[in-house]
Amino acid sequence: MQLDFITWYDAPMPHIEIGAEKIFTFAHFAITNTLLMSWAVVVFLIVLAQIISRRMAMVPAGLQNAAEAGVEKLLGFMEGVLHSRERAEKYFPVIATIFILILICNWFGIIPGVGSIGFFEVQNGQHVFVPLLRSVASDLNFTLALALTSVIIVNVLGITALGFRSHASKFFSFKSPISFFVGLLELLGEFSKMISFAFRLFGNIFAGEVLLIIMGFLSPYIIPVPFLGLEIFVGFIQALVFSMLTLVFISIAIEQHA
Repeated sequence: MQLDFITWYDAPMPHIEIGAEKIFTFAHFAITNTLLMSWAVVVFLIVLAQIISRRMAMVPAGLQNAAEAGVEKLLGFMEGVLHSRERAEKYFPVIATIFILILICNWFGIIPGVGSIGFFEVQNGQHVFVPLLRSVASDLNFTLALALTSVIIVNVLGITALGFRSHASKFFSFKSPISFFVGLLELLGEFSKMISFAFRLFGNIFAGEVLLIIMGFLSPYIIPVPFLGLEIFVGFIQALVFSMLTLVFISIAIEQHA
């Protein structure tokens, strides 16, 4: 009997796919690995919220204490941007939801087994590894949807605060040719926000995913550990940047313009 040994330099390079891979189809709807991961994140957040809120006490302890400390920190940060505690509390649910969702999605993407547990399927005559779960933000569909939602929320809150006519005048002003041109630039800026939001988050998370795959391929032990720590930090920073930019755009949208 002959045994064939494969060393690290003989092993094939892992397949890297930009788009999310389809796991199965349900009612003609493709269920991808990033969609499965997003469901896992939602279930985790629901369970965590139930655990924290199940036994609320006047003197917090454990998870409740950590949750209240996080809420107070975020409220203080928002108050510094909005210059009002009342406004910070008013828009807190929006900003906190975006921050927590992106943070948990990013951190779930580096859990051991994510990206490494899956199956092989034949594509173009070759066996390609398809991971069962994959980081949610490595799917451009998710980041685009989140960016679109963020921009819509910013404009809806602007309309709520100023009224439709006053808010729309930021984009459509006929006072002078210069005002009209500036308004068109503002309208174009709304679309550029979506592109910037989506590709910044997608690019950073996808690049981190590729980095971890390559480092794990070159050396599966010890060497990837510092990079995992880096990805934890990057995941937090990207969640903070996305939510804080949304907050800044909200503060601009609700201010009365000249």
